[in-house]
Formats: sequence, C-alpha cells, structure tokens
Amino acid sequence: MGSGGREHALLWAIQKEAPASTLFCAPGNPGTAQLATNLPINANEIDRLVAAVESHDIELTVIGPEVPLSLGLADRLRERGKLVFGPGAAAARIESSKAWAKGLMERAGVATAASRTFVDLAPALEFVRAHEEPLVVKASGLAAGKGAVVCQTREEALQAVRSMMESRSLGDAGHEVVIEDFMEGEELSVFALTDGRDCVLLPAAQDHKRLGEKDVGPNTGGMGAYSPVSIATAELLATVKQSVILPTLAQMEREDSRFNGLLYAGLMIGQSGAPRVVEFNCRFGDPETQAVLPLIESGLLPAIEQVAQGRSPGEIRVKAASFAVTTVLAARGYPDRPERGAVIEIPQSLEDGVMVFHAGTSSSPTGELTVAGGRVLGVTGVGPSFQEAQARSRRAAESVHYAGKVWRRDIGWREVARTR
Repeated sequence: MGSGGREHALLWAIQKEAPASTLFCAPGNPGTAQLATNLPINANEIDRLVAAVESHDIELTVIGPEVPLSLGLADRLRERGKLVFGPGAAAARIESSKAWAKGLMERAGVATAASRTFVDLAPALEFVRAHEEPLVVKASGLAAGKGAVVCQTREEALQAVRSMMESRSLGDAGHEVVIEDFMEGEELSVFALTDGRDCVLLPAAQDHKRLGEKDVGPNTGGMGAYSPVSIATAELLATVKQSVILPTLAQMEREDSRFNGLLYAGLMIGQSGAPRVVEFNCRFGDPETQAVLPLIESGLLPAIEQVAQGRSPGEIRVKAASFAVTTVLAARGYPDRPERGAVIEIPQSLEDGVMVFHAGTSSSPTGELTVAGGRVLGVTGVGPSFQEAQARSRRAAESVHYAGKVWRRDIGWREVARTR
C-alpha cells in the first residue's frame, strides 16, 4: 500500500523472491504497474483498503507509508484475521507523535537530544530565546519528512516556531512542537525488521536530505541515499541493536504498544562513536529503501511474513561485497512548489546493476510518462565497489530526461571523502 519509490522497491524485492505470486498495489504508480495490479485507492482510504484486501483474498499486506499506519489500518486488518506487516496505531505513535517518542526514549533509557515539548506559542518562544544556538525545531506530527528545521540562530528558530504554531505552515502536524538541542555528528539510517521482541538489522544507509550538493539548501524528503556506510561497523550496529532498538521495543511492549513491522532509527554518530537517536519512523525509509533492498540476496519476504505472523524474523542474506547508490530525480520547484506535467524519457535499456524506481510519475491519456510529484524517480546503481555503484547511478540519472530535472551528482560524498 502506497504510491512512492519505497513501494515500488518493496514490490520489486518481493516479486524477485516470489515470482509466481499475484501482487496488488494501492494506489501504486506506473512503475508498480509493471509488477502488480494497481488498485485506484488512496493509502489513507482505510475502509476501501480493508474491503480490497477482503475482496481480492489478499494473504499478506505490506503497508508502506506512515499515514495509514497512524490511522490504524494494520489494526483493522488484524481484527479481520489478515496477515499484515506494519505496526498498529498505538505503536505508530513513535513516528506520528515526536513528543510521545521523546518521552518513550526517556523512559527506555535511550540516548537522544535533550528537548522540551510545547503546545502554546508564548512559552515556546520564551524557551527559544533562552536556548543556546544552534537548536532544532520539530513539528510533533506527521509532516512528510519536512517537519524538522535545523536553526543556526535563535531568530531562525523563532521564525520556525511561529511558522508551525501560528501560521500552521504544516497544518495539524505543527500544533505541538518539540524543541531540542542540536547534535553534532554524522547521520545514519538503520532498519530493524521486528516482531516487537526480536529483530534483524538490514544494511545501514545514509540519506541526503538537503536539496543542494554538499548538503546545502532547503530540507527535502530526501535527494538520495547509499548503502552500506563504512562508519556502520559490525560493532556499531551491535551497539545500536542492544542500546537503541531492543530497549525501545521492550518499553513499547511494557506500554501496550508492541511494535510489529519495520522500525527505522535515524541516528547521530558523534565523535565518541556512540549513537544517539534523531528520530524513529514506523516504516521503511524513503529513499533509503531503494538503496538497501537491492543489496538483499534472499530472506526478505520470509522475514516479512514471519513478522506479520508475530514470529521472530529469520535470517536475511546480504550480497557480499556489494554497494548501492540511489540518486533522486526531482521536479523543478521541489520541495516547495514542484511543477507537474513534464514528459519523462527513460532509456529502453539500462546498464547492468541499474534500477529505476518510480515515485512521482503518472501516465498521460496518450500513454506518455509524466511528472506527477516532487520526487519523481529514484535511480539506483549497484556495484562491487562504492565508486562503481555511484558512477552507475550518476550515469543512469544523467540519461533520464524531462524538463526541469533537479538532482544531486554527489550522493555519497562523505563516503567518497572517507575512501580517498
């Protein structure tokens, strides 16, 4: 369920492991239509989605986006005895309420930035005026990846708070805000497949959230990602599992919010090497999924199925000595005012190791592929070295044409600097 690059990548990975299966996607996109039957149902139309699962006798449902999870779609399906991969609404609060998530981390003893939560404008502004610079202002609710503002000065933070709480620039998501200390370091995305008690970690990834090269410009939903990340050593990932993921899961179960699905941990790795949590998400990350899943050799679908059954995920095999880089192609005007309608031309044949995942595309009445959203395509290159994966992604991204194409040529630039 969903319509973005994440869902296209999930379908691609599932179809690869179960080529004889019958797949559906709601609402899907032109990319998912090549693998599945698209159902014209939006991901937040809960009643219609439940009815579709029953009418098509669907055995396993994988929920991609956060909104239907927060609306309780997984709960509704489980009540009907359906297998579903994704947490219930109570557990989805780990993403749908940053304020709740911060409290959960405190109760679980999980390291994160010190913060305060506000529902009234005046005390929030007063807190900012007394806070040292820089600082981070976050909308507590769901904001499509655009709810966190890193503010170098108090004045920027005051503007961010007023924008969210007074002008309601993010709608209801900004009714409550979290203001927290700025954390220095390097970000890391870790995916944990979990039944709520045990978990298996997928290869770590690093996202590029800023619009411009070298991470400048406005914050976006993500301009690209790569996996694995050399700073994510086996020792670090073991620490993440033991000090971040498992304590969080245990606390959620104690609070009657057992998590079932994919827990995403956005981490900050400081100079000490100890991980601290920036945020949790209740689903696969986007665009990290498009870089992580091509590295999975086998076991993803059985693990998803076992988690949906409430069982511990089995072993997932990762391709040896493989690297993946995903370059996002966005629309002119992204992220604030993306322009739609441009005709897209994708080469009929792509070099080995390249996949193109559709995100914001649609088919015109005349059959042309057109731009239909801010992030249009995710172009993933896989290779035996990071440099080769990056080059394949960049060459393929260059070969895709549409008016106003916006993209970064430096995805993975930190990894390049480390390997020189």
